Parts: sequence; structure tokens; C-alpha cells
Amino acid sequence: MPVLIGCLALSAPRLALFLTWLFSDLTQNAYDSLLWPILGFLFMPVTTLAYAWSVRTTGSVDGGYVVLMIVAVLLDLGLIGGGAHSRRSNRN
Repeated sequence: MPVLIGCLALSAPRLALFLTWLFSDLTQNAYDSLLWPILGFLFMPVTTLAYAWSVRTTGSVDGGYVVLMIVAVLLDLGLIGGGAHSRRSNRN
């Protein structure tokens, strides 16, 4: 059961990014090519969503949106690195 919950938690940002791409023009307005949203979907979905939202809102990443981007990057890195850290600490 915890594995299922973990998989759902990791897939939620990707699902949100996919639905955003499917039903709105948020990603099309923020990115010039399709390469960056695809890479963001695979590696850093929260950061991709935060960047698209900040560019759509202000036209660039300024002011408080810099804080939003930093938090998004930290969330993505925490989601990726948290599982490896817990696996290592469970072995010892």
C-alpha cells in the first residue's frame, strides 16, 4: 500500500502538467519548443509548471516568482532524492 501511495504522489505533478498541456495554452505560451516541456515532464514537473505559470503571469521570472521557482526546484529535487536517501538509511 505505501508503494501505491508513493507512486500516486510522484505522478500527481506529471498528471497536472499533462492536463495543463491538454486543456490550456499555458505551456505553449511559456515555451518556444516542445523539448523543454517534455524534459520537464520527465525530470522536474513542479518546476516546469511553476515556470510556465510565472512566465504567463508576468512575462518573465521576477520578484516573488524567483522564490516560487526556488521552492519548485527544491520540491523536485526532494522528490527525486528523498527515496534514495530513505532506501540507504533502511539498509543500515
